[in-house]
Amino acid sequence: MEVEPERLAGFLARFATGHGGALSTSVAQHRVDVVAGDGARASMPVPFPPLVAPTGQRVGLAVNDLLEHLMVPRTIGLLLVRLGGYSVGIARAGVVLASSTGSRLVHGRSAAGGQSQQRFARRREGQARVALRAAADTAARVLLPRAAELDAVVLGGDTAALRTLAADPRLTALLARAESRVLDVAEPRRTVLDEAARRARCVEVQLWPAPTSPEPTS
Repeated sequence: MEVEPERLAGFLARFATGHGGALSTSVAQHRVDVVAGDGARASMPVPFPPLVAPTGQRVGLAVNDLLEHLMVPRTIGLLLVRLGGYSVGIARAGVVLASSTGSRLVHGRSAAGGQSQQRFARRREGQARVALRAAADTAARVLLPRAAELDAVVLGGDTAALRTLAADPRLTALLARAESRVLDVAEPRRTVLDEAARRARCVEVQLWPAPTSPEPTS
């Protein structure tokens, strides 16, 4: 689940309380793990790594370094793409400062066969190329002039479309800086971009249950 930085301390405290207290916290540059008394674990990939903090295992719930890291105001480039739609923006502290959103018609797949299906497929491929070119042009126009200001880049949408954009020579270096997490988003709209700007600040918390004891054998 995605947890906002302001809510993370309370979230982890409640997790620990519900599982017999916090036993230990393992801190690394790219991941923080909290292990509870009953063996349950909360695992958090560090957004915008690396986490600059002493690494190693600590007693109890020790996530202050992670909280400070998450609360740093960052300027983030956002690129959301689905076939036929895109939204590009620059956000700081979860607020979109500049953006551009657009769409291009791309027909769905045809159930027809034979030459009709082939013509439809060629037309659809052409529409997809036009749509992705428009997305790449917009990303270059919005993000590249301010690339030096960006602390990070966050992507969202269709991974195949994003790979196509990453191959654009104008965008290759910029998108190579993108976070490994790709946001799952609806058809890109300005409201979706606003939500993505908020979500980009969040940390993903993966909760693992306490291990079960083996059944006694007779």
